[in-house]
Amino acid sequence: MNDIVIIGAGIIGCSIARELSKYQLDITVIEKNLDVAEGTSKANSGIVHAGFTEKKNTLKGSLVAKSNKMFDILSDELEFSMVRNGALVLAYDDNDVRKIEQLKKNGEELGITGLSILDTEAVKRKQGNITKGVKAALYAETSAIVNPYDMTIAMAESAALNGVNFKFGANVVNIEKNGDIHTIYLENGEDIKSRFVINAAGLFGAEINNMMNEEKYNIRGVKGEYCLFDKIAGAAVKNTLFRVPGEKGKGVLVTPTTDGNLIVGPNSQKEQSVSTTREGIDEIIEKASKVIDELPVKRVITSFSGVRAKTESGDFIIEALKDNEQFINVIGIDSPGLTCAPAIAEYVSDMISKNLIMIKKHNFISKRHKMVRFVELSVEDKNKLIKDNPEYGRIVCKCELVTEGEIIDAIHRVPGAVTLDGVKRRTRAMMGGCQGMGCMLPICKIMSRELNVDISEINKNSAYSPAVGFREV
Repeated sequence: MNDIVIIGAGIIGCSIARELSKYQLDITVIEKNLDVAEGTSKANSGIVHAGFTEKKNTLKGSLVAKSNKMFDILSDELEFSMVRNGALVLAYDDNDVRKIEQLKKNGEELGITGLSILDTEAVKRKQGNITKGVKAALYAETSAIVNPYDMTIAMAESAALNGVNFKFGANVVNIEKNGDIHTIYLENGEDIKSRFVINAAGLFGAEINNMMNEEKYNIRGVKGEYCLFDKIAGAAVKNTLFRVPGEKGKGVLVTPTTDGNLIVGPNSQKEQSVSTTREGIDEIIEKASKVIDELPVKRVITSFSGVRAKTESGDFIIEALKDNEQFINVIGIDSPGLTCAPAIAEYVSDMISKNLIMIKKHNFISKRHKMVRFVELSVEDKNKLIKDNPEYGRIVCKCELVTEGEIIDAIHRVPGAVTLDGVKRRTRAMMGGCQGMGCMLPICKIMSRELNVDISEINKNSAYSPAVGFREV
């Protein structure tokens, strides 16, 4: 019997799990995919927004400034990368200038600090390759960048370290409540019982809600396409760069990543497919070219898309059912959902505490240690590591200089990688210029050995995506 079951292992579900793991509770996170961060959390911009675009009297507006301030402590405790690189919202005419002045006023009314209007010369001093004609910019010094799936993995590992159980490949098909107990039925025939259920199922949050709630929701997917550039192109910008936002949102941005790459995107398309299109890529390249001069398009190494959850209200939905305070929806979490995740976790914890006795653990482990990154070590530390464990002396991914020891560590951490994409997200193997052409098969062989399965059972990202060979499904 669980005290709490969390449905969904994205950044929201994992952040809630980590927050609740501070208490003496039996908690299980269930996820229909084979790993954490398999939905929106693996494919977004990775921006910790300052929050000046949010509306007053909304959950987004009330949570964003508070949550932004939490990232310094969290990134230190959980050892995920974060850079306070600041953001510029660029104005190219008088109408744009009036809009950024209004954004500054709006942000200050939301309690956001570090906002200032820069003139042309000040903008150029910050970012010399801004396109001609820029008149001014709103500078937000609290804006930051993170690796979204690295942050999600860090939250999940911290939660697991503190006793949270993770169950993958667990697709929910129905939920029933009898007295104070929910029974969650899974596609594989199993069921899980819990007093409380937290619906953090992302794009599928409406489906989970509609199993229990008389009030039905509709979540529509909005696809955004991205281009990822190599690390040489990563030096093109220092700040996160936006044009003045429009009706569809914050628009196409240009930003460095915490790993040293450059990323541009997203556009906005009303569909739930994760395919990319020639038209979509052309659109984001064209819009990004209006932000910086000489966008290095020849240095694109891959394109991808992510789908964000949109609701009719335009705000987060974080509430218990009217007739069931033990079932809590945390859905419709689009931008700035990544930024708000830590504050959302505290908000949900406070909601549960009104109906459940929550005793803090005296032995909560706040610190989570990240994986060894062999390429980041000094020569002396590399030699010592290889002496202690020769597996760190064997380079598997030559583009990113990832070792066999790192891949083995990624597999055996909790929760660990059981797919190629799981290894990729934890180690950066297959993320270099060749995109895995040189190391995919050797990684599959290592995974086959360490997981004690036939190599044909190694999947790219799901049970229906064999990495090598052929399978019947």
